[in-house]
Amino acid sequence: MQWRRFVTILLAGALALLMLAGGGVAWVLAQSPLNLKDGGVNATPTAAMFVPKQAPLMVSLLVNPDRLESLLTWATPLGDRPATQRELRELKAGLLSPVNLTYRSEIQPWLGEEITLAITSLDYDRNPENGSQLGYLLAAEAKSATAARTFLQLLYAKGAIAGEADLVFEQYKGVNLIYRQGRQGGASLASAVVGDRYVLIANHPKVLRDAINNVQVPSLNLAASETYQQALAPITRPRIGVAYVNLLALADGFATEPTAPAPAVTLALTLSPEGLIADTAVTGLASAVNTEGRLTAPVPALQYLPPKTSFVVAGEDLEQFWTAIATRLGAESPVTQFLQGVLGQFSPELDLPAQIFPWVTADYAFSLLPNRDWVFVTRHSPATDKALTELDRLAEAQALNTTTLMIQEQPVTAWAELAATGGQISAQVRGAHTQIGDYTVISNSLNVISNLFRSPTANLSKSQEWQKAIAPLPTPNSGYVYLNWPQVRPLITQKFPVLKVLEVAGKPILERVRSFSLTTTESREGITRATVAFNLSLF
Repeated sequence: MQWRRFVTILLAGALALLMLAGGGVAWVLAQSPLNLKDGGVNATPTAAMFVPKQAPLMVSLLVNPDRLESLLTWATPLGDRPATQRELRELKAGLLSPVNLTYRSEIQPWLGEEITLAITSLDYDRNPENGSQLGYLLAAEAKSATAARTFLQLLYAKGAIAGEADLVFEQYKGVNLIYRQGRQGGASLASAVVGDRYVLIANHPKVLRDAINNVQVPSLNLAASETYQQALAPITRPRIGVAYVNLLALADGFATEPTAPAPAVTLALTLSPEGLIADTAVTGLASAVNTEGRLTAPVPALQYLPPKTSFVVAGEDLEQFWTAIATRLGAESPVTQFLQGVLGQFSPELDLPAQIFPWVTADYAFSLLPNRDWVFVTRHSPATDKALTELDRLAEAQALNTTTLMIQEQPVTAWAELAATGGQISAQVRGAHTQIGDYTVISNSLNVISNLFRSPTANLSKSQEWQKAIAPLPTPNSGYVYLNWPQVRPLITQKFPVLKVLEVAGKPILERVRSFSLTTTESREGITRATVAFNLSLF
């Protein structure tokens, strides 16, 4: 039984089902008889009571997969339905192939409305001799306890290898556990039916015993965690799923055991005409400073960004924004270090947090272009001239030549690397800056600035793709973060290696993600609230 591979694939499958569900169109959500027209259900993961409060990851699907499949089929044009249904069958078969099970005959008869998957621990046995042993737990609601027990019997029968393991029945705190005990003493794949309502499957009996302990001692479980409850309480929008992620564990690729109160993200996922909307709460931050979003419209700096972009950050007072991140997460936090590493990839010549951020106190916008060029725009202020002079000095200290060029009768300062070859001098521009109206523009590419002068009306603020991406986000807010997923995915997976595993299993679905956009709305009592909109394409 390749249990670890099975749970990893199943976890990716749960995410895939959430994304598939987000592909409905507006008229489907308005007319569907499936009781999901409001975007989901008013429910929270009841199986969170089995999950420890310091768990690295939990994903819960709160709607039966059959209802999501029916919604997706309803949303699909008649001519495309056979292909969609075939793809869904292949997805289910792929998820269950490691355990040689079929969904329709062996799982559908007993499966209820909720499926929760969790990584409960990064080392469940704390034995340094065998390395880190991740604890996996699957908790599924059972609409028929009898059918659920029959399923577990079948699961063991299909996975049994004659002569290599004995089936063990154990009574633990009133719950009957079943697991295989190897002849060499090892145990794996433990399961139980709890209260005739939940089917629990874990990759080791200890993980299952811990899950039962979590229920009987509420102070241990995630459902009873005060911060988790506070994170979900203000979210009133119906949802189809909830996810909980420990930020430190994710930033380290699940290499560091989380500790309370480690920063964590809780997401409630809702269907929308464009895909999915995630109402998000970040808890456990180092600072509890209260802030509220003030922007009721996109910042004017966006009108100086190119219309095609891979990544955008826009808002007001960048210095305050970055200081808040560093303060709340901590300068040594893996998340802060990750963000600094990403910024370093955008511009290895500049230390953006040290050389750009401190003097940007008005509205700003930053864009990474598909060819990896970048451009930064901010409103000109009294501090700008001094900052640009310092940037010119730093460029010269790196043996770059500072020169002034005229483009469309506008002066542009360029930083160029000069080289002499065969008696001729060539110049390679490493960066440039100029002023357009009331705004200062800095870029690593002279061509980017030239295009802004030559085509001033072709800009991001007028892009339909951009307008569609931010339309589901609430106002007032603190600005926007936007990612074109196909273009940014290589960079993200490089920085988060754990996502590569999920990407393999969810590849057919992840390829349908067009973009996602994010905004924060407030930070109050140590909880920062944000909304993320996922734009999906099914066909």
